[in-house]
Order: sequence, then C-alpha cells, then structure tokens
Amino acid sequence: MWFIFAIITTLIWGLAELFYKKGANEKEKYSHLKTCIFVGLFMGLHAIFILLTQDINYNFENIIIYLPVSFFYIFSMALSFFGMKYIEESISDPIENTSGAITSVLCFLILGQTINGLSILGITLIVIGILLIGFFEIKSDNPKSKRLGKKLAIIAFCMPFLYAIFDACGSFLDAYYLEMSTSPLIDITEDTIELVANTSYELTFLISAIILTIFIRLRKEKIDVLHQKDKMLAGICETAGQFTYVFAMSGNAIIAAPIISSVCVVSIILSRIFLKEKLTLKQYGAIASVVIGILVLAVAEGA
Repeated sequence: MWFIFAIITTLIWGLAELFYKKGANEKEKYSHLKTCIFVGLFMGLHAIFILLTQDINYNFENIIIYLPVSFFYIFSMALSFFGMKYIEESISDPIENTSGAITSVLCFLILGQTINGLSILGITLIVIGILLIGFFEIKSDNPKSKRLGKKLAIIAFCMPFLYAIFDACGSFLDAYYLEMSTSPLIDITEDTIELVANTSYELTFLISAIILTIFIRLRKEKIDVLHQKDKMLAGICETAGQFTYVFAMSGNAIIAAPIISSVCVVSIILSRIFLKEKLTLKQYGAIASVVIGILVLAVAEGA
C-alpha cells in the first residue's frame, strides 16, 4: 500500500502545483495571500479532523513550540505563491524542489554530517541547472523585464530561490523536532510525534489564514469564494497530499522519497499540457539537469 500512497501523493501534489498556478492572478494584488488563506483553511480542517478522530494526546502548547518550523514552511509557501503570478511553473517548481539539496548542505555545514559522492553529484547537477536557467532567461528573446519591469522581474525570479532556502530551513529544523531524543515537543510518543508536529503546523496555518483574512478585509479587498475555485482546489490537493504522504513515508521511506521527489516532473508535464507553457529546448535542458539532480539526491538520501 505504501507504493500506492507514494504515487497518489506525487500526482496530487503535482495537481496542487497546477491549481496554484491557475489561481495565481498577476493582476490581483493579494492573489498570493488569498491562496494562503484557502490552504490554511483546509489544513486547519484536516487538523481538527485528526484531533477529533485520533487519540494523540495533543497539547496545544506545541503550536508555540513548533512555531519556528511552521513559520519557515508557511512563509516559504507565501513567497512561492507570489512568484507564481509572474514565473512559469515549469521554471519555478524545479528551482523550489532544490530545497532538499540546500538541506543537505546545511546538515553538512552545521551538523557536520557527511555527504557521499552521489549526493555531491546531485547537488552539482542542480547548481548547474539553476545557473543555466538564469542565463537562458537573461538571453531569451522576451525576458520578463520587458513585460514586468526590471525591478519586479528580479523580485519575481528570486521567489523560487527564496522558497527553496526557507523551506530548507524548515526541513533542517524538522530533523531536530522530529527526533525523539532532541525534540522540544511535549506529550509525544514514537507513534504520535509526526502527527503532533503536523497538527501543530496545520493549526498554525489556520491561524495565519484567519489573520490574513482580517488583513485583506481591512484593505477593503473582497474574497469572492465563487471565483476562487482554483485556489480552493489547490488547498484541497495540498492537504490531501500531506495526508497520503505520511502513509507513504511510514511504509517505505527509502523508496517513497525518490518517487515523491518526482512531483516537479508531474508539474512540468501538467503545465505544458494545461497551461500551454512553452520553453526553449535549452531551457528544458537546464530544467532536466535540476530534475535529475533532485532525483539523484533523493536516491542518495535513501541509500
């Protein structure tokens, strides 16, 4: 069953990326914040469902304790949603998925962990691919600076990189929080620690959604639910993928991780089919280098 859950997670998160992009309206000032609201809503509903149906002895103090991790994850997603308004999904998603490589580097530099040759190969392919993506964008016949203006184009292109950095920081901290011997979370056991951490994250996302809703209303902006179906579907897919992800990783993490890492491949294919994104062969070659690097790194980490 773990294999089926891994495949389902990959497909669902690939769909989530598609709906994120479809719901990212360049002309809508707070489009990215509205996406955060819907993701937070469905995350919160899932957390409430877990609390009502699972006996995990949840202590609400864990919301505060787990806040540093939740902040990095939620903030990185907000940055990603902003960038999606201006950057092709085929470009942004592979860059964002390099967070695993950054996490490995952080563990190497800060924790003194060793990196094997396969991991070094994966990180090298990722770095080369990213550099080429930026180079080909600058050299393209229709650079984004012409359409968006130089300042906004630079800011937009930085978003996937910032996502990768902040998401990696969250993953790095997770390694500390999800280790029983070091975790500051309270009232946890080996069987409940992951659910407690995930519930804390989802409840924090719900609180963030409420705060963002108040902010948008104070700015005299409306959240027209009837015209936000793509954002809602993205939130549903993100939450559903989070649910199946736990079962996939708990079943056989060594094999499941590389499979789920291929979500960016699914995203690229869906973007090409449904969003009609067109890139040059050189751009696809650079993206392929990043994707292969991500898969190599995932295999290396599972080895």
